[in-house]
Amino acid sequence: MDTNKTILIFDDDVNILELCSIILMESGYQVEISETSHDIIEKVTRINPDVILMDNWIPDIGGIKATQLLKQHPAFKHIPVIYFSANNDIHLLAETAGADAYLPKPFDLVELENIVNDVLERKHH
Repeated sequence: MDTNKTILIFDDDVNILELCSIILMESGYQVEISETSHDIIEKVTRINPDVILMDNWIPDIGGIKATQLLKQHPAFKHIPVIYFSANNDIHLLAETAGADAYLPKPFDLVELENIVNDVLERKHH
């Protein structure tokens, strides 16, 4: 596995942030977290993540708008965004947002690792 990859997680649920952080760090990733999408462009500029996990209900502007902002930005549109939500129509939300992949909540921790690995592999091909 390719280590030294940074994953930025946007979710207002502290338990999800903690759980995802532990699992991904154990897999060798560096993890940065944010409980809000406030200043998203500045955060992504500073952290320069390889993958972004985006919650649908992230405070301030919401996951769809936050993802669209990133995907419209020339410097960040290449960064894969994995959208996650407990909504039944997550595939439609992810598509509207322009996300590269989606993960329904609640998710299996193996699923989380797999989808992160998948988008990283796709990014390098």
